[in-house]
Amino acid sequence: MRPYLPALLTAAVLLAACKPGAEAPRTEARAPQPASPPAATAPDTAAAAAPADAEYPTLQLATIDGKAYDLAAHRGKWVVVNFWATWCKPCVKEMPDLSALDAMREHIEVLGLAYDDSEPKDIQAFLQTHPVVYPIAIVDTFDPPKSFATPRGLPTTYLIAPDGRVAKKFMGPITAADIEGAIMAAGGPKPAG
Repeated sequence: MRPYLPALLTAAVLLAACKPGAEAPRTEARAPQPASPPAATAPDTAAAAAPADAEYPTLQLATIDGKAYDLAAHRGKWVVVNFWATWCKPCVKEMPDLSALDAMREHIEVLGLAYDDSEPKDIQAFLQTHPVVYPIAIVDTFDPPKSFATPRGLPTTYLIAPDGRVAKKFMGPITAADIEGAIMAAGGPKPAG
């Protein structure tokens, strides 16, 4: 076997995982449902009982700055949960747009989930050159959050409605306009001029 072949194969696998291929980004829409969220349960029970891609996901974790993040505490706002990685070029490209969305829209919040096996200090160093205003948490690639399906590719983004249900799942790169369009389609407020 030639010495460069393993490196070439590794690069091809990483690129294939990062890009959705030549096709346009796919999205999976969920029709709005008037159902009430499930009754509150203890945090450990809720996380263990919730299936992948739960209608009303739960998420409790620590961000890289040491703060606790509980998705349920952000009810009343649209929350963008974005799975990304430092090595994923489309992920890095969409970060400034998501950061601007978080900064400019009071009714929208963004949470970045670094689906990356990097050390926290490496993610923090990465964020020094790619700063964002929204919180970032590192997700264990071998034990991702139970309420969300294991990403089949990156970026993968969930739009959580103010009532806590998943309004839309995006696979592939997105823009602030994509998010705002999905919010409008789900009956949310139109973006201000």
